[in-house]
Amino acid sequence: MKVRRTVPVKLDVTDEQADLLHETIDEFLWAANYVVDAAWDGEWAETRKSVLHEETYDEVREQTRLHSNHVQSARDRAVDALDSVVAKWSKGEYASLPTFTTPFCEYNQRNATFHDDYASLSTVNGRVTVEYVLPDKTRDTPHSKYLRSERWETTGATLHYRRGDFYLHVRTKADVDVPEPAENGTVLGVDLGVENIAVTSTGAFWSADELNHWRTEYVQRHKSLQECGSRWAHKNVQAVGRKETGRFKQYLHRVANELLEQAIKNGCTVIAFENLTDIRDRIPNVRKFHEWAFRRLYEYVSYKAEERGIHVEQVNPKNTSRRCSSCGFTHEGNRPSQETFCCQSCGYENHADYNAAKNIGYRLLRNQTGGEGGAPVGVRLNSGMLNANGVKSVPDSVRAGVHAESPPP
Repeated sequence: MKVRRTVPVKLDVTDEQADLLHETIDEFLWAANYVVDAAWDGEWAETRKSVLHEETYDEVREQTRLHSNHVQSARDRAVDALDSVVAKWSKGEYASLPTFTTPFCEYNQRNATFHDDYASLSTVNGRVTVEYVLPDKTRDTPHSKYLRSERWETTGATLHYRRGDFYLHVRTKADVDVPEPAENGTVLGVDLGVENIAVTSTGAFWSADELNHWRTEYVQRHKSLQECGSRWAHKNVQAVGRKETGRFKQYLHRVANELLEQAIKNGCTVIAFENLTDIRDRIPNVRKFHEWAFRRLYEYVSYKAEERGIHVEQVNPKNTSRRCSSCGFTHEGNRPSQETFCCQSCGYENHADYNAAKNIGYRLLRNQTGGEGGAPVGVRLNSGMLNANGVKSVPDSVRAGVHAESPPP
């Protein structure tokens, strides 16, 4: 199975090399924006790469000193961004034409050569050889696992410039042996939320208290430093932002690892998340920060699960918070509060997030029924498993108050 990983590496560059890399990035961004302008006809945007290649390649080559592969990569980046915008237009949503301003530039095997400790990169004036700034070889890091391993092949990289330094995000790939999927798969449903960052259909809860507390502290510190207005304060705003983002990512990695452990312990071969599109419109009190955290968690779980032979899917979340996971009755009155679920039909009571997590698992189960090809045949619960016909292998305890399905303290 092909697995891909990206490793960020800081570069050690001279002033002369830095100038050339800056110029290369500037012309790369100009090329990408030129393609966007060429794609727009005043009413709609062209997204066919073959058409845009014919319309822009010669002009960009004439107007810049870019390597031919840089020109093609700039076009491809522009088309990818335009595809996203056109998709929103097609759904009647507002979206402005993309504009490339963040300093970056794409490299592949034709305009760069990658080694264990350095890289040779094409610029607007020949090639430069830049050294990697790497951690100690004895440490177990992504650099030692992917960059310095003969097993992993480097396929390309993206050059970034941020906070006064150049970084190369090196892309690698390898053939990885993954466990054979079980003949009869099992689904683990996962609900995401503001109070609990994740809840599974097995009754495992990950509180978002710590994450929300850090976010509140960060917002307060950020506001205080901005009000100060000094140059020192401005630098500290950036430093605080980097520190907090690193803390958030570390926490989400931990949750992702523990969520995968939950799936493995319960013999699950599929993890079901709700579709994250428009999640801020569906869940009360979800801020942009929470949406970012949800997407990060989903990404972390997805790539970590890949090596373990576990599939990660998204399902339509419609009514998963209002549907009774016991009898199927759906009504907005079933959820009287953020934490409480009480079915108006059968009387089933439980934590609302746990009820939603089971429904998310059921939704995927209904979408993928069938006996062959490793299709999921059951949703793993905290005290049993429910199959596509609604039959539990072990009765799933229904609680009113605190019983077997209670979340851990």
